Amino acid sequence: MSRPIFFWFALAALCGLTLCGCAKDRHSLRLGGRLRWPPAAKPDPQMESHARYADGVIHEMKGEIEAAMNSFTEAAAKAPDDEELALDVTRRFLRYKHPERALTILTNAATRPNASGELFARLGLIYAQLGKTDLAVAANQKAVRNDPTLFVAHQSLYLAHLQNKQPDQALRGLDDAGRASGVSAEFLLGVAELYSNFGVVVPAQRTNAAAHALELLTRAASLHPTNAITRLKLAEGLALLGETSKAIEEYSGLLAAPPENATLQMAARSKLAELYLRAGDRKRAAEQLEAILRDDPTNVQANFILGNIAFEEKRTGQARDYFARTILLNPGFEQAYYDLVSAQLNLDKPGEALATLERARSRFQQTFFVEYLTGVAFAHRKDYAEAIKHYTAAEVVARASETNRLTYAFYFQFGVACERSGNFDGAVHLFQKSLDLSPDFAEAQNYLGYMWAERGTNLDRARDLIEKAVKAQPDNEAYLDSLGWVLFKLGKPREALEAMQRAVKAAEKPDPTLYDHLGDIQAALGAAEEARAAWRKSVELEPNETIRKKLESTAPK
Repeated sequence: MSRPIFFWFALAALCGLTLCGCAKDRHSLRLGGRLRWPPAAKPDPQMESHARYADGVIHEMKGEIEAAMNSFTEAAAKAPDDEELALDVTRRFLRYKHPERALTILTNAATRPNASGELFARLGLIYAQLGKTDLAVAANQKAVRNDPTLFVAHQSLYLAHLQNKQPDQALRGLDDAGRASGVSAEFLLGVAELYSNFGVVVPAQRTNAAAHALELLTRAASLHPTNAITRLKLAEGLALLGETSKAIEEYSGLLAAPPENATLQMAARSKLAELYLRAGDRKRAAEQLEAILRDDPTNVQANFILGNIAFEEKRTGQARDYFARTILLNPGFEQAYYDLVSAQLNLDKPGEALATLERARSRFQQTFFVEYLTGVAFAHRKDYAEAIKHYTAAEVVARASETNRLTYAFYFQFGVACERSGNFDGAVHLFQKSLDLSPDFAEAQNYLGYMWAERGTNLDRARDLIEKAVKAQPDNEAYLDSLGWVLFKLGKPREALEAMQRAVKAAEKPDPTLYDHLGDIQAALGAAEEARAAWRKSVELEPNETIRKKLESTAPK
């Protein structure tokens, strides 16, 4: 901020007077640290005001705030018509948190017939700080009448009305500000921001306030502001109002202009990436984030978001690298550890995942995610006993603090580990919990139904669950296989054959289990050659001693 003219004049006068004070004559100008004037050369009040102001600056630099305020008060008193001085001094008093001392100066200055809108706006601000809301409103109304293009006056009036619990008057004041002519883009953006604030303070007016704010932002855009900060605020305002395409256009235009400020460009790119992600355009979001990394390779957030984009697009190796870099740059970024583990598990690297989880365990307190993902990693290793230990620990942690983590998917994975470890009853219990939380979860319906079918128990209930799963996903070969198998166990081989043939047809690649089941069903129907052909195909795909014995036992004599 530039210094007022009286600052430089006073400082120059002070320097000159100090030099003069070095002369050892009886007319020395400085006695006891205070400026004194020779009787024959007493200056006019304006000069003395400058000197008092200079004293205040020196006291301020020394941290002598009370003395500084006394000097500034004297400076203002010596020049009551100097509005610039009054504004400067009262700004300092507000910074010192002494609005009551500023009030005296401003009330005197406000009696001048040509007092400006800025002065009345400052007076209104001080009244508001002192809790004198009616006087604050009156002062700000004078400020607006004196200068309708002075944004700070409209802002202070708006705040004073709200403080005085007058929302209708606050809205009318905003409407008056919005109708002002000859105003700048910055003014329009400021009023638009106040409308947005009003929509939050008075929720019933949110739609109306947003419409007015958008109208003002559109007017501001039509003025084609060139200032980068103004353009950034315009784009942010449009984004907040849900005008995504217009906001993207403004941010893109800002980036197309010659760079004024690297920080502003970075902010624009970050916002563009956010908007593109919100619109589902991961490609353009990634372009902006990669541009950020070219300028700032250590940007943690850009690395993290690019990791998530790569993961969603199944570029899992790249996702792993981005997440690993995120942790390297910020070892305290907890979520990045869990996302890195997810990428490592998707790459079938359970050893890497467990090593990452140990790093997280040593840095953070025990969490649901650490235990849960450790369980998943051990399940990948087919170490189901260890997996169950960590799933159990995850459930205990979640029950204590985060019960929302105990989802149908969690209980399903827990159930799979129990089934694989041979704990059939535990698996049934967990699958039923999964279905209690999500009755239409097809994967749990199929898994539980197939478990019962394999063991020949609860066959009617198993058929009901599997048929629901098939209805949800008619071309899922695993679900069709389960349906065929439960029908076979129910003694319905012809119905089972139709389901199994559909499963074989739906499979993306030949599956040995499907051909084994197909062979059993065909054998039950007396189609020996077809059954042997199916078993033979299964053994070719994956050697299996049990199926080989079926072939031997049915070989022609």
